Amino acid sequence: MSFPSLEGYKPKLLTRMPWRGVSAFWSPPSKISPLLSETKSLQDPNNHPTHFLPKAGNPLCILSPPAGCPIVTCMPPRVENSLPIPHAMVPTVRKSFFITSAVWLRTPTPEVIPRFNEATPSPPLPPYRIQTLNIRVPHFHLKFVADFGVRLLVAANFTFKVFRVPEPLELMLPVVVLADAHVAQGSIGTPVVSISACFPLFSNANVSDGSSSVAPGPLALVQKHVRAVLRNKLCLSVSNLVQGLNVHLGTLIGLNPVGPESQIRYSMISVPNITKDYISLDINAVLFLLGKPIVLPVDTTPFVLPLHVGADGTMATVGLSQDLFDSVLLLLQKAGALNLDITGQLESGDNLLNTSVLGQLIPEVARWFPQPMPVALKVQLGATPVVTLHTHNATLQLQPFVEVRAVASNSAFRSLFSFDMVVNLSLQLSVSKLKLRGTTSVLGDIQLAVASSNVGFIDTDQVHPLMDAVFKKPLLDHLNALLGMGIALPNVVNLHYVDPEVFVYEGYVVISSGLLYQR
Repeated sequence: MSFPSLEGYKPKLLTRMPWRGVSAFWSPPSKISPLLSETKSLQDPNNHPTHFLPKAGNPLCILSPPAGCPIVTCMPPRVENSLPIPHAMVPTVRKSFFITSAVWLRTPTPEVIPRFNEATPSPPLPPYRIQTLNIRVPHFHLKFVADFGVRLLVAANFTFKVFRVPEPLELMLPVVVLADAHVAQGSIGTPVVSISACFPLFSNANVSDGSSSVAPGPLALVQKHVRAVLRNKLCLSVSNLVQGLNVHLGTLIGLNPVGPESQIRYSMISVPNITKDYISLDINAVLFLLGKPIVLPVDTTPFVLPLHVGADGTMATVGLSQDLFDSVLLLLQKAGALNLDITGQLESGDNLLNTSVLGQLIPEVARWFPQPMPVALKVQLGATPVVTLHTHNATLQLQPFVEVRAVASNSAFRSLFSFDMVVNLSLQLSVSKLKLRGTTSVLGDIQLAVASSNVGFIDTDQVHPLMDAVFKKPLLDHLNALLGMGIALPNVVNLHYVDPEVFVYEGYVVISSGLLYQR
């Protein structure tokens, strides 16, 4: 409440009274005259006019308070706490009326009483400056809501510094934010999260140890101001957090390289399945070779990841179907990545790929090449490799066509004979750096059958040990380098798999892993 200075009389704040709502005002006669008909005029012994207020309950209209002053209403006098006008003060009034009354204010008022005709009052205190010192989040909880999304609960402690006179004040304000986030399928095939409701809940602020005590009134005003500022900012921060999450989730559909000319892309094919225990995303994988999608020759069957597979208690469980492995191998076969050439060096003492060694097993080769010449094996996979997934066991079968060629005197290659082979391999799967990788080892003996021959009859029993010795190691080195490059798993940027485990089941593979967000 403010008090105008009138005709040289300036107000000064006096002491606080034991009960609130008592004020005395100076007012020019011009503002009182319209109300003279409603008041009674008396003359005190010194011939100074005195006026009484209207009846109880009537508005006190004699003043025109500035904006922000509360509306006052006259109340019956309180005899016990009445404030009589000292006659010593009345003679100082010349062209003004002095009116006093006990009133109840409808809004909170300063706990002060004005005294007039004294020294100039102290200027009002400047506004407090409030600085945020620290924000600590001791609790962050997510809860799945079936068929909807996620419920978020965040508990935070805000520490503020209030700069006041005579010394600053440090406050700690506990806040809890509740928010509901809806999870849906976006138009581009990615998960999309949106905030549907947000509620900040504030507790009472606590004065930090070491700060001086503060009256309840100013403390309540500071709390009210801080709450008003934080109420919208907290939910806006949650909304911004979700928008940033959507940007990251959008990277799920990006193309990831498989080889120099091939890529893989993931996308959602249906809305998320949300229960109180988990969120399940049905994701489709499409592989591309030279920009064209790889299509399996047979219709694929929908894959549904069974419950309770993999490791218990992990954050993420990823299921990979048999069709994905078939598509990857078909891609590698069409790209020619599984083909290789195996050559020998004449200068090497342990080199078995030369015409001299073959001439000892096949007489016609010795007649064609009296001098030792290098031999090369050209390995091509005309048939698509087959991966078989059984519980705790994964195998890979290759059926390469191997042509044996020797270098003639004119440096041109001359075809000697060819084999159809069957190679069975054990496939071990692992995950590292967001990729599924594989290593192989040969199971049993290599099966071979003569496909064609330009050097007459070939005894496969005699040639088999040689083929086994010169073929196995180069093949495994090539396959392990290729499969070690890995296939990118479904992921979003900055989200990493932690301590992943791979489990092989009948017809599918499961990866159980923790998750870590890291910039």
